[in-house]
Amino acid sequence: MTLAEKILAAHAGKDRVEPGELINVRADVVMGNDITAPIAINEFRKLGVSKVFDPQRVVLVPDHFVPAKDILSAENAKLLRDFSREQGSVFFEVGNMGIEHVILPELGLVLPGDVVAGADSHTCTYGALGAFATGMGSTDIACAMATGEVWMKVPPTIKIVYHGQLPPWVGGKDLILFTIGQIGVDGAIYSAMEFSGQAIESLSMDSRFTMANMVIEAGAKAGLFSVDAKTLEYVRGRAKRPYTVYQPDGDARYSQVLEYDVSSLEPQVALPHSPANIRPVSQAGDIAIDQAVIGSCTNGRLGDLRIAAQVLRGKSVNPNVRCIIIPGSQEVYLQALREGLIETFLRARAAVSTPTCGPCLGGHMGILAAGERCISTTNRNFVGRMGSPQSEVYLAGPAVAAASAVAGRIVGPEEVLK
Repeated sequence: MTLAEKILAAHAGKDRVEPGELINVRADVVMGNDITAPIAINEFRKLGVSKVFDPQRVVLVPDHFVPAKDILSAENAKLLRDFSREQGSVFFEVGNMGIEHVILPELGLVLPGDVVAGADSHTCTYGALGAFATGMGSTDIACAMATGEVWMKVPPTIKIVYHGQLPPWVGGKDLILFTIGQIGVDGAIYSAMEFSGQAIESLSMDSRFTMANMVIEAGAKAGLFSVDAKTLEYVRGRAKRPYTVYQPDGDARYSQVLEYDVSSLEPQVALPHSPANIRPVSQAGDIAIDQAVIGSCTNGRLGDLRIAAQVLRGKSVNPNVRCIIIPGSQEVYLQALREGLIETFLRARAAVSTPTCGPCLGGHMGILAAGERCISTTNRNFVGRMGSPQSEVYLAGPAVAAASAVAGRIVGPEEVLK
């Protein structure tokens, strides 16, 4: 069996499962946020049950519109807060929180071998830990909160092998953008993507989270990495409960096996209005920008901020550009402060925000006006994603986003570090 099949079989109480099979699966963690959980809570009330299946495995994170930007967002957050107090479930308050897909692994709430059902499409992020994590609708999450189970079809698995050592400034964001550019936004519809190869072995955990995060942009159900020494080192000290490591079998059957030599890969840029509209940064063209955003569940981790600081140190953001930097969690923010990264950003004339999803979904903290262009480390660049339908969003990794903020146009880091 593949890695996804191994995990799903174990959680369905079966010796093996096959792609296309319909199964009930035990969930280790059920998660919702301030957009999706209010709907789930309302549906939960209709089920006729009074308690969630396990308060310590139901996690609610207000992160999209916090600190509350208006009355409706305040009421949504209050609904989560009140439900969590009533149920005794896990809840993260402003000042002790972060973006859901950053803090759940960071705090050891998601572990290798888990099945995670989240009311957010980027729940697939946790596949970096060797977990099967997938986004679901709020009604499904209501049932999962009540029963601790989810119903799904076993997905086929696409194995992707990356050969070679990555060049400087190229990381997980570039690998996943390149891959989406190769297979398209529908190239992995309802499939699990299993990542392997020399380039993957050398990736940091932060880059692995980035890659797993964006498999949904290829239409995938989940994205998974095998557990290795880096995974175990990350989990060590974070895990507060037992977990099981699963590995794919050597004779596992895959729907496809794709292989890429990435030893000469450039930093990648996704042009509007699709994550599959990919070009190497050297071929992006002469594109002036108005805003740069560095953060989100895709690239708001400490490693991402370190890369941005490398580029911004001793430089200044172009006077025609707003550079907004958003640490993914309070812990990331604190460590960035200790390392002097925040001072580097402020001296470069960047704005640093409290942890929030903020501008990624057009929420707040950086909405675009008509005609404006933004380069962003976020995950989607659809029409109107970050504000006006007449604005444009370009996706890239933190090195390109920081360099572009300095240059005032989309460039690679080498251009501003000459």
